[in-house]
Amino acid sequence: MISDAEKKQYNDYVKKITPNNSLPKDMLHAFFIGGTICFVGQGFLEGFQKIGLNQESAAYWTTITLIFISTLLTGTGIYAKLAKYGGAGTLVPITGFANGVAASAIEYRMEGEVLGLGAKIFTIAGPVILYGIISSWIVGIIYWGIIVWIKK
Repeated sequence: MISDAEKKQYNDYVKKITPNNSLPKDMLHAFFIGGTICFVGQGFLEGFQKIGLNQESAAYWTTITLIFISTLLTGTGIYAKLAKYGGAGTLVPITGFANGVAASAIEYRMEGEVLGLGAKIFTIAGPVILYGIISSWIVGIIYWGIIVWIKK
């Protein structure tokens, strides 16, 4: 049986180690970091167009560049610090997805090529891929149904 003194001691301990978060402050940080990532991406897009790439090619190269930078920052530990400050702002863009895959690869590489890296690289990103595919199928079927219904 746990005494009231032990419960109080435990609750005091939890309050001591639990960080105090301010929702408005966290939202502002997420907005700033997510916006900065998007701003940088827009800069790359426009830069690639200025060197002569068409809109579609510039978009591909922008995506590749953002994924490369995110993976590089993940490997150096900078992305984790950025995510600690920016919260969800770092998770929404494609850079967050690249970070999830790269972080899993880094974490499990010591377990070997096949059972570590190969088996667990998509631990974080796997559900995103799965539910993305499933939701695209559902939306596609609904779209197809609407088109068939309209043509009748």
